[in-house]
Amino acid sequence: MKIIKVSSFAGASEALPTVGNFGGSYYFDTNFSYLEQIVAKDKTFVITDTHVFESNQQLFEGWQTIVLPAGEEHKQQATVDFIIGKLIAGNADRTSFIVGVGGGVVTDITGYAASIYMRGVKFGFVPTTILAMVDASIGGKNGVDVGIYKNLVGLIKQPEFLLFDYTFLKTLPHEQWINGFAEVIKHACIKDAELFALLENESIENFQKDKSKLANLIEKNVQIKTTVVVNDEFENGDRKLLNFGHTLGHAIENLYLLPHGHAVSIGMMAACAISQSSNNFSSSDTERIKLLLEKYHLPTKYAFDKEKIWTVLKMDKKRVSNSMNFILLNSIGEAMIQPIDLHELENLIH
Repeated sequence: MKIIKVSSFAGASEALPTVGNFGGSYYFDTNFSYLEQIVAKDKTFVITDTHVFESNQQLFEGWQTIVLPAGEEHKQQATVDFIIGKLIAGNADRTSFIVGVGGGVVTDITGYAASIYMRGVKFGFVPTTILAMVDASIGGKNGVDVGIYKNLVGLIKQPEFLLFDYTFLKTLPHEQWINGFAEVIKHACIKDAELFALLENESIENFQKDKSKLANLIEKNVQIKTTVVVNDEFENGDRKLLNFGHTLGHAIENLYLLPHGHAVSIGMMAACAISQSSNNFSSSDTERIKLLLEKYHLPTKYAFDKEKIWTVLKMDKKRVSNSMNFILLNSIGEAMIQPIDLHELENLIH
């Protein structure tokens, strides 16, 4: 097991500052049973979903467990109300601790529910998918969807810890491995050309077979995202780069019920096209990104209703007055924030 404090993150050139009030720990390559060393079992409520619970029922024995229906469609306020009802029934108070065990939907909902219950109780995460391990559980963004509008309601509050137990990945469906690698490729595109080259020489199957390779990959991606977040917790600058592929991606994800990684993959290709037309991004680099996404079994094009997409996209949180902050690429490994006039963006979408 490797325990890393965010305030002195391994691999960084210097000690990183804490994230807001977060001076918590990352427990890498550890076992779920170690959770009892971190939190008091009798004061802790565990939140998970039906998929994780049914595959790992023995792990939850003795824990006060709230089981949610699985799926993005349940990432709504009604589910949060259900959790709060269970917390009240269990006599949860301000000293209670809440732990989300699951993928990005579970961690998003758990962090949100914990942050508003009794004006906030402490919480931590045990991410169980590639996507949650490399992206969703990191950085303190918690919230729910409002109908088709992705993550429209929520807040930023940091977890006390993240515990990474890679054995959960043994039962992860192959399509969820694919889903998670979209965020890995995103990190490489915006921040790390060397990681991009490494991915070109590897495959999902290689990472599945080699635990050491997988552990290193996850830690690398955690480092990339954490480094961005500690410098810009509330997304006033550099953290916006993490939205590469997400503007169009979020618009099509809930409208067409696509897996998050698939939607982001399509969004990244759209962002590459816009980068070429407005930022002199090279067509050869666009082709490299396309080939890499396809190598990891991700889609690079999708037929969608442009009018419906525009209706959703213009409500995106990244809209500021009459423009949208769009993330474009200068080169592989280097991204930039560029406001695009809504009228121009509408023309680009069409």
